Amino acid sequence: MGNRVRMAFVRMLPLLLLTVAAAAWFNDVQQGGPYVLRNLLPPAVLLLLAALTLWRGDGNWTGKGWRWPLGMLGFAIPALGLSLYLHYAYSVNLNGMFSDAEQPAQLFRFLPLYTIVAGGIGFSIGWIVGKNV
Repeated sequence: MGNRVRMAFVRMLPLLLLTVAAAAWFNDVQQGGPYVLRNLLPPAVLLLLAALTLWRGDGNWTGKGWRWPLGMLGFAIPALGLSLYLHYAYSVNLNGMFSDAEQPAQLFRFLPLYTIVAGGIGFSIGWIVGKNV
């Protein structure tokens, strides 16, 4: 295994472990509902962006500049932040947010679409900032 691949794997391992933990938690919160796999799309896209960032950087986060790392971070903050927050809010019924809803689990039906769009906007902003750094 080349040094580039080894370094990329070592740097990806924490993200991979966090993604597995988030997947287990999403499954627990949604109680194995029909939208669990769909809600794993934003973490999967983040893993793909991280792998591309490390590949282009020869195993380093900033090997080819700041565009990819800041774009990846710009994706992660809104996409995963929104997804994790809404899963938390659903799990504890934050401020009675879901107590009067007829079908509260329908939140998870379109949540991946919203988080991917928010992450795409964040990626664009991070990419632009990284271009100017």
